Amino acid sequence: MLTVGPARVVDLSLTERFTYDLRRPARRHLVTVARLAIASVLMRIPVSVFVLSLASIVSALPTLACGGADSGDPKVPTSATSGSSDGQGIKLGDKAPAFSVESMNGAGKMTLAPGKVVIVDFWATWCEPCKKSFPKLQELYVKYKSNGLEIIALSVDDEKTGIRDFATTHGAKFGVGWDDGKKLADIWKPANMPSTYIVGKDGTVKHIHRGYRDGEEAEIEKELKALF
Repeated sequence: MLTVGPARVVDLSLTERFTYDLRRPARRHLVTVARLAIASVLMRIPVSVFVLSLASIVSALPTLACGGADSGDPKVPTSATSGSSDGQGIKLGDKAPAFSVESMNGAGKMTLAPGKVVIVDFWATWCEPCKKSFPKLQELYVKYKSNGLEIIALSVDDEKTGIRDFATTHGAKFGVGWDDGKKLADIWKPANMPSTYIVGKDGTVKHIHRGYRDGEEAEIEKELKALF
């Protein structure tokens, strides 16, 4: 409860509920903002309280979209190793749909097809955790390229400007391409940036890592070794 003025009491249970909502996927926050706006009118919440609550929600959106917020809590896994999923897109055990995309960093055409162990990584130039994950993926690529490992990193940026520079800056020698129009993302439906799918030689998705946390490459390496 918050007392505003000498005789005005406002129930803050709504804003407390919205703070909890920040843990949910970013796409739900538009609904949250709309509800908060309606509530502010109906309950005559002061504009200052509404603006403060709205600012809290908006400031959290970029981090959540990148998967960074959940990554910091060891109790919240950023790597899916069981049948859990959001019920949409490509899930564990699914056949990974084949595709071909031209790389933007001189790696030639990138093709996903059965026969090799492949990491399919959805990322974006605006994603802070991707700046950490790219060098780690490069280390894995160098270490296991001779075993047949391939990495296909697909940018979901609206424009391709900056993709090649990002790859160069963060040391990516593996294939980096642009998902023009988000056609592949619409099929795979990655929940976070980055979202990393490990596809086995049989063409099925064996592991999914949503977001990135420091040291997660050790877990990915263990998973790759079991597939070679």
